[in-house]
Amino acid sequence: MSPGTLLAACRLHALLPTTDATGVTAIDKRAAEGPVQVHALGLTADLQADRKHHGGESKAVYAYSQEDAAYWEAELGEAVPPGRFGENLRVTGVDASGAVVGERWQIGDTVVLEVTCPRTPCRNFAQYMNQPRWVARFAAAGRLGTYLRVIKRGTIEAGDTINVIHRPEHGVTVADIFTGPTPRQRELLQEAGAAGAYLSPEIRKVLARKPAVPAAG
Repeated sequence: MSPGTLLAACRLHALLPTTDATGVTAIDKRAAEGPVQVHALGLTADLQADRKHHGGESKAVYAYSQEDAAYWEAELGEAVPPGRFGENLRVTGVDASGAVVGERWQIGDTVVLEVTCPRTPCRNFAQYMNQPRWVARFAAAGRLGTYLRVIKRGTIEAGDTINVIHRPEHGVTVADIFTGPTPRQRELLQEAGAAGAYLSPEIRKVLARKPAVPAAG
């Protein structure tokens, strides 16, 4: 498996006003210069304004692939620089949107992150992007990126190598979670959880829902 590369580590640039109950959003991220510390709740000097829906140990870091950003650059006719989608990590050579739940990435010499769940686009994201039907378009494209939790803390910097050091055999991706896992995928995740694999609260909520019954035809 070929390694990927960290193109940028991004963190809060400025808090922006919103119309929701929180009143502010921390979606405005920009690429940091030099080394950045990664701790249990994310990158040093970064934050999440809406702690109910963002952040925490299971959503400590949000990663987005350059390959997906390039798709949106073509769609939007404008640049999508690192941090534009509120991501902490802009990566290349690693498929963030197609990452397997429980997959582990080693970035540089020390930091290890674990894939937990997909990003769910929200109205603050739509307001920030100022694009028509943005939530629906972003969701329909399936280029969501992924949240990760921190397994080993340390320092990262643009240019670091990213190695996928573990990929669970169940093969269920964050994209599968977003669109709704099949009965077999649900079963595989439940088996993995019973065997001791970490399943984020977000995934446990998905598994707790009653699966959709196929329409008779």
